[in-house]
Amino acid sequence: MVYLMPGANRLRFDFSSPKLANSGSSNPIHSSYITVHMVPPMNSPPLQLAILLAKDSPGTFDAVPARIEREGNGLDTAIRKFRMAAYLWQAFTAEQMFRNKLGRRAFRFEEEWTTGTCNQRDREMGTMRSEARVHVIRSDKTLAEIRDMERAQQNPNATKKGELYDIAAEAVKNYFQTLPGQKQYVSVLIMDSHWDAAAKTVVGHAALGGNAGDLQLAIFGSHCLQSYPTSFEEIAPAFTDCTPTDTNWVANDCNEAGSSWEAANIGIGAHLHETGHLFGCPHQESGVMLRDYVRLNRSFVAREAYSTRTKSKGGLVLEADECTWHRLDCLRFKSHPCFRLPNDPLLNPDASLQAWPVEDGKVQIIAPTGVSYLEIFPEGDDVCHTWIEYPAEKGTLQRIIVLTEKELLNRLPENKRQSSKMQISIKSHGGGNLDIADFRTLCSKASALKLSFGPGPLGQTAFRSYKLGLSQMEGSEPHEFVFTSFKEKNRVLSKIVFYHGLAFDGMEFFYDDNSSQLFGKRGGKAGGDTFDMDIRRGECITGFLVRSGFWIDAVQVLTSLGRKSPIYGNAHGGSPHTLLPPRGYNLVGVSGSCAAWVDGFSVLITK
Repeated sequence: MVYLMPGANRLRFDFSSPKLANSGSSNPIHSSYITVHMVPPMNSPPLQLAILLAKDSPGTFDAVPARIEREGNGLDTAIRKFRMAAYLWQAFTAEQMFRNKLGRRAFRFEEEWTTGTCNQRDREMGTMRSEARVHVIRSDKTLAEIRDMERAQQNPNATKKGELYDIAAEAVKNYFQTLPGQKQYVSVLIMDSHWDAAAKTVVGHAALGGNAGDLQLAIFGSHCLQSYPTSFEEIAPAFTDCTPTDTNWVANDCNEAGSSWEAANIGIGAHLHETGHLFGCPHQESGVMLRDYVRLNRSFVAREAYSTRTKSKGGLVLEADECTWHRLDCLRFKSHPCFRLPNDPLLNPDASLQAWPVEDGKVQIIAPTGVSYLEIFPEGDDVCHTWIEYPAEKGTLQRIIVLTEKELLNRLPENKRQSSKMQISIKSHGGGNLDIADFRTLCSKASALKLSFGPGPLGQTAFRSYKLGLSQMEGSEPHEFVFTSFKEKNRVLSKIVFYHGLAFDGMEFFYDDNSSQLFGKRGGKAGGDTFDMDIRRGECITGFLVRSGFWIDAVQVLTSLGRKSPIYGNAHGGSPHTLLPPRGYNLVGVSGSCAAWVDGFSVLITK
């Protein structure tokens, strides 16, 4: 590994061999040069690195006495080691993305101008560099509270296992003071983790990753930190150090860290696993997001040392034996804002996906930023084994795809095709996600609504879009109707009144004869807010922008004249979804459910 500066970096490679004379001298037998140009991706949000301490923390981490004497175990050493671990994550991820033909892309860090710590010469000479910043955050909790055995994740009888995540999230939010709607990506090292030799448990440690509102957070303990390298020169020695783990002083995590290099694998690799969760990665069938990080060292050394875990004497490392990011993780990263490159094309700001059941059991998937890939989960599968990729064809993204149940079933193994339910998860190039819990129901007649009017003796058929919100609130009742202006051609929609407060309560559609149709309830702000339609110009509703999660947070109307209403409800709640019918279809009604407020919403479309 080498440290790259912005711009051109000229690297020299010297050939040496113990079998040849002069090979160890300052006059190498052969040298090759390569110039690497590095452009810092300043247009992408950074992954923040943070060390969390208790308010009365001594600021030390577990280490054997010999290590403490040689390199210390204080906060400065912890910062250097954590920074190097993060650089290893970054280099490993960039190489994996390149091997998957997705470009040399990786997350970036917020940087600061400081005395260089990543190579020994910088430390000796006091050279200043721009290096990854490690934030030091003090919690309002005491050391005893953080090391409470009831909060220890590895304690099988603990009653507060998830609380360390909440403590870290609260401290990080108070430190960064982000505004509503602003996403922050933070990977935290808990400095006060400690191996309790008497209880045989690591206290003050939890390996967790996910989100706390707009905060994407990963946490991990410092109990393996002594084994991490502090500079580039120490990477190979750290991953080949066979010093046995002395459990009088430090932990043998999961009994898979019996030597120093294996402890480095567990600490650096498991923290990377949790950082994967921070970026939205679920568990996978293989790779970092399973538990293959116990082989992380193989990406940084040519030969593996003796392993106490496998009792293997080690030997030559081949590419096929290395730890990897799963292909699905790499595809997810390509669409993630933290992985954007300066030369990536601009995408539509609407990253959402929508599913539209139509005739003949087909479902149209529409994504303004293009469909990236689709995961298929037959009943009983928790991780994805089957997926379909939708690469850009001659530079053109596939913004509309048509799915059928038969096509998806044919992708599954024979023994999985008879499952009663099939879940699919679709991702867009903009990072959007659409989970369809039961695709068979969506493409069946359950999504169709027979209209008793319209051309022909049998009337028309309308289709319900995939519903937003879960419709699981207490007392939730279905609401559905076709607009009067569609049923009676002499009626015109004149205005819409929106009822809202901290969420979306309902909306009432008024027509030119003063009749109305109410969807949801007249709650929230007294009298609601009115959005008038331009009757003279024949303005009508063409779609909705909906913010939703567990329920419906906010709604905005889109009209045929290109106008947009204000966003009514909680404009920062949930995630955005743009409901615009497929080409050739018209929006003719609304459907969903309502409890204390609206908790389900879809639209009715027909040709």
